[in-house]
Amino acid sequence: MPQPETSLMNRLVSLCKRRGFVYPASEIYGGLNGFWDFGPLGTQLKNNIRDAWWRDMVDCPPIGPDGQPVSIVGIDTSIIQHPKTWEASGHLSGFADLMVDCKESKKRYRADHINVFEVTMRDEDKEEKARLFFSYVEPEQLNEIVAGLIKRTKKDSQYYLSFERHPRNDSEKYCREEGLANNFLSKIQSDFILIERPFTALNAEEQAKVIGPDAKNAGTLTEPRSFNLMFNSYVGVFQNEESKVYLRPETAQGIFLQYKNVLDTSRVKPPFGIAQVGKSFRNEVTPRNFIFRTREFEQMEMEFFVPPEDGMKWYEFWVAERLRWWGEMGLSKANIFRHEIGDGDRAFYSAATADIEYKYPFTDPNFGELEGVAYRTDYDLKQHQTFSKTNLEYIDQEAKTRYLPHVIEPAAGLTRGVLALLCEAYQYDESRASPEWLKLKPSLAPIKAGIFPLVNKDGMPEVAEKLFMDLRKTHTCQYDAKQSIGKRYARMDEAGTPFCITIDGDTLTSQNVTIRNRDTAQQEKVALDQVKSYLSTKLS
Repeated sequence: MPQPETSLMNRLVSLCKRRGFVYPASEIYGGLNGFWDFGPLGTQLKNNIRDAWWRDMVDCPPIGPDGQPVSIVGIDTSIIQHPKTWEASGHLSGFADLMVDCKESKKRYRADHINVFEVTMRDEDKEEKARLFFSYVEPEQLNEIVAGLIKRTKKDSQYYLSFERHPRNDSEKYCREEGLANNFLSKIQSDFILIERPFTALNAEEQAKVIGPDAKNAGTLTEPRSFNLMFNSYVGVFQNEESKVYLRPETAQGIFLQYKNVLDTSRVKPPFGIAQVGKSFRNEVTPRNFIFRTREFEQMEMEFFVPPEDGMKWYEFWVAERLRWWGEMGLSKANIFRHEIGDGDRAFYSAATADIEYKYPFTDPNFGELEGVAYRTDYDLKQHQTFSKTNLEYIDQEAKTRYLPHVIEPAAGLTRGVLALLCEAYQYDESRASPEWLKLKPSLAPIKAGIFPLVNKDGMPEVAEKLFMDLRKTHTCQYDAKQSIGKRYARMDEAGTPFCITIDGDTLTSQNVTIRNRDTAQQEKVALDQVKSYLSTKLS
């Protein structure tokens, strides 16, 4: 079916607000950048994803490489921890980015995301080979860059054109496929010398020549300044350095702080995991893309403690398991991707890290992070052991050895999980009562069934209400007797409700109801006394 002109993300954001999935936070006061509120349907969807994760990680964890169920327990730690926590973890000194402000566009950028083209007119008297580096340029920027080169170099013999870098975008391949290399780029190559350089590598004189990514004039970007991503607050009566605390930027550290207590009070031993779901806070410089990058978000994290010699085995297990789980939740194989982080890009203490990425509409044809699986070695426990002066070693009584366990961390964004599943579920079909509908996995859908009397008379409402009162004990249902049956179907489709149950004249005579399937729009007759078991089977 033909799609409307507006982008998929704009349509999805509009649907989310209209149907009560996600609202802008503080909207009546103009909103607050980087913060979003979940409405009734969004809260239910988020809770369903959270509960599915908890069930599959804690209540009924997967089978491990040895054929036995993995041992994982749950925990819920405080958002505010002792400030020494963040000193030990490295967040106080290392959880900061160099930022650059643009005085013209009033936008802020991470300094390591700003690269520049150093553009120099070719001197025909010198034999120099032009170097072209387009590996970090968005494809749609190329035409604009080319036009800018031809226009500006008529006035200036040398200048710098900057752009915001997007890792893993294969623009060189794009050039080849679109034939740009035979047209624009060959023209540039013969007339100009272009050298890609990081903004942070330029001196002050060179930085003054840079045209910002969203600016028209040179020299509008400030010098890079350090910007810590943690929110701080104060505990107690006085607000000074002694009372300063921080909102956690990740849920993981609370797990590490309680690792020994869990080990001492629970019947667990390595290999075992500690799982947690909770809010985290990061003062993101450029929140963007709806609920993808926000300043307040929820995480589903698990720290898996293993003997050092088994680290890589469990790392590979958890990467494969988390890919499988997201597929089970409804993400198609074509839209999820394992991205192995190279030696130079992952954290210094990590022996291996893989990002599980999803092809969001705003990253297409590329991917954006959904979950990370990191082999953190013994770094965190070693740091907290040093700073707290508390022995965190595990004593293996059988082997008569002691060691600091190594840790594998699958860390998923619950908020991003909601976004990925909404993007995957969004459908457009003009032949339906509502062209927009959500094909959510039935067990994750906020509403499992809509209960409708065909007309609001002739005893149908009484039968429908009785069925609703019975089903609501086991399934999240909604009773709806307003407007035409087509409009009621449309409302349920937009909410992602997998089944609609209509009580009609046939129900009163033959005790059969009509159940409509959301995905196929097909209807079937089911005996009234079999509706509960029918739903239980379909939703299991």
